[in-house]
Amino acid sequence: MFIAKGEIDMSKKQFRAESKRMLDLMINSVYTHKEIFLRELISNASDAIDKIYYKALMDDAVSFDKANYYIKIYTDKQNRVLQISDTGIGMTKEELDSNLGVIAKSGSLAFKKENEIKDGHDIIGQFGVGFYSAFMVADKITVISKALGSDEAYKWESTGVEGYTMSVADKDTVGTDIIIKIKEDTEDEKYDEYLDEYRIKAIIKKYSDFIRYPIKMDISGKRLKEGSEEEYEDYIEEQIINSMVPIWKKNKNELIPEDYENFYMEKRYGFDKPLKHIHISVEGAFSYNAILFIPAEAPYDFYTKEYEKGLELYANGVMIMNKCSDLLPDFFSFVKGMVDSEDLSLNISREMLQHDRQLKLIAKNIKSKIRNELDNILQNDREKYEQFYKSFGRQLKYGLYSDFGSNKETLKELIMFYSSKEKKMVTLNEYVSRMPEEQKYIYYASGESNERIEKMPQTELIADKGYEILYFTDDVDEFAIKMLMNYQEKEFKSVSSNDLGIDTAENDESSDKNKQDNLDLFDYMKNKLSDKVKDVRASKRLKNHPVCLANEGELSIEMEKILSAMPNNAEMKADKILEININHDVFKSLKDAYDNDKDKLALYTELLYNQALLIEGLSISDPVEFTNNICKIMK
Repeated sequence: MFIAKGEIDMSKKQFRAESKRMLDLMINSVYTHKEIFLRELISNASDAIDKIYYKALMDDAVSFDKANYYIKIYTDKQNRVLQISDTGIGMTKEELDSNLGVIAKSGSLAFKKENEIKDGHDIIGQFGVGFYSAFMVADKITVISKALGSDEAYKWESTGVEGYTMSVADKDTVGTDIIIKIKEDTEDEKYDEYLDEYRIKAIIKKYSDFIRYPIKMDISGKRLKEGSEEEYEDYIEEQIINSMVPIWKKNKNELIPEDYENFYMEKRYGFDKPLKHIHISVEGAFSYNAILFIPAEAPYDFYTKEYEKGLELYANGVMIMNKCSDLLPDFFSFVKGMVDSEDLSLNISREMLQHDRQLKLIAKNIKSKIRNELDNILQNDREKYEQFYKSFGRQLKYGLYSDFGSNKETLKELIMFYSSKEKKMVTLNEYVSRMPEEQKYIYYASGESNERIEKMPQTELIADKGYEILYFTDDVDEFAIKMLMNYQEKEFKSVSSNDLGIDTAENDESSDKNKQDNLDLFDYMKNKLSDKVKDVRASKRLKNHPVCLANEGELSIEMEKILSAMPNNAEMKADKILEININHDVFKSLKDAYDNDKDKLALYTELLYNQALLIEGLSISDPVEFTNNICKIMK
């Protein structure tokens, strides 16, 4: 490692008062994570090389061969030194004093303005504060720099708010060395990690992988000696740590699916193979690039509070946020990937945006791209879409329900349900396209599983009419449909609804007659059940089953079950109706008991009500009483 010697003697200079306050703020408040300092110093080094590139564009006397420009990182554990060196433009004595002596004086910003840089090869550092982030981990910082075209090198040195010194230094090559004396470990902070070459490598890969110039490090290790099968030797090997050219800036025509899959794995977006990728390049008043992935499988914590959504956000190739949640709506929170833009307005720490207008434009476009890609998969690769839907369909339905249904136009064509007729998942459009002309509603049945719904008594009349039924098995299904209200002007109707909207004059006339003939019987049963049911009546829907529950109002029985299972539930109850099949043998027993044995009728009423609860998957309030009542019948 090269640390140049210098002739010191210039008296210590003081930072300006406002700079002292800024430095104290930098060390204690501005940055969220201490590791950010390395990102800032590497970004500054990249800027320094960029400046030579721009000089070469404007001055024929300056040449630029990219092969000669790089950033080098050295670690010295023994002396607790970390060094970042670049072959960039360097700084004169005046620039060192001005750029480093006045905190928040940005040399990069001044250079950018002076040279009217607009060609997209943007300079990263614009705030002039990133350098000072190194004081979060440093006891002392030494900067040795030799400017392009200068014969002299100079050294700037500081231990923090006390001030800095400057002196002439020895340095043969143009560029800048930043030498950081790393703090000793404390009980709360482990500064040793910033001397570990593998930790430094990981930080570079995380934040600066796409800096456009090589970032080099000497990586040490052990290897078998040549000609030996047992004896090892130490070695040091110079490695280029960063990828430099990000995949999102490559021509799409040059990339193959394996390139995107490798990027997905390298970035650890998931351990599965992505189902689909979306490569976006937008040029115009506001430009950005993005690579998005639709995973094949949901992460283990996806439907938990611990899951954190968001895309990686880069500003000109430098990662500024690991998970930018504002880029994705909740209903597309399963999407992984990154966004890179040169047009973002960042705050002083480059960890947050100053305002979100640009982000909102990007997010709006990304939402549209994801929605269109999902629709494309649905239309052209049904098997792949059903695989996706198995993992993330529930999230789409949450999106339909959330925000008071504001996203229903975006999502309604993407949702699917199991069909009683097709015996597979179908879209709402497919259901409606098959509806008979006389069918008024889109019918659905809610339950714990398809198998359980198949056996529901309430489906008998609908099935007998030959109408298709959608099976709702997710807890969000019925809530989502209530928010959607209708599809292609067809309302949704539960098979448990009091009014199924099926006109059968003969059935209605018979039902009305039976209701009158058995009014006293049903009133007796209703009174016995007290406030458990709203009514007891003859059923129009039952054929083979003796009893079932129907409901009135917006709150269904299935919704009651879901709400009841929630913590701090408000004890919301559906208005239940006990329906009796008057064509079943059980009804004869009811009539006989009404005429001859009211105690037996009370017993039958409780048993039928509890039977109806069990069919719905609802709990019985007193299982012991229920079993005793069964024993009484058996006697």
